[in-house]
Amino acid sequence: MIHPDYQYDSSLAPLFATLIEKGICDIVLGSRVRTRKECLESGMPLYKYVANRFLTILENLITGQNLSEWHTGYRAYSRRVLEKIPYRKNSNGFVFDSQFLFQAVHFGFKIGDLPVPCRYIREASSVNLSRSIGYGIGTIKTLFQFILQRLRFIRCDLFES
Repeated sequence: MIHPDYQYDSSLAPLFATLIEKGICDIVLGSRVRTRKECLESGMPLYKYVANRFLTILENLITGQNLSEWHTGYRAYSRRVLEKIPYRKNSNGFVFDSQFLFQAVHFGFKIGDLPVPCRYIREASSVNLSRSIGYGIGTIKTLFQFILQRLRFIRCDLFES
């Protein structure tokens, strides 16, 4: 899966597929975040960088993962993942991607990431501040649903196969 905003280099897709074919990962994410300097020099707005880092750190702490970025639009999934995760219950908006990763953690899939160069260019689409805030709120809502499901306080449809 590659978001159609021209930010990512699709020629790296075979590397993602190899990690899945060899059974190293069930899901591979393309990370735009190697260094703060590189990320910001690629054109990522500062508010997106700060929000990305905050959410990723929080998500890693809660889920036990160690991903460098949860909010990438460059991903590869194994067939087994697509057959198991109830993604049809997810949002039709941007928060779909966050819901999907929380579901992957819930169902015990192995998630890894690879660094990918990224570019923010004028011709590329980009989520504006208002939609970014909505996405962040939706991600935090999903995080709470994940926690409450794990603690067995609620049964959330997203995590029921």
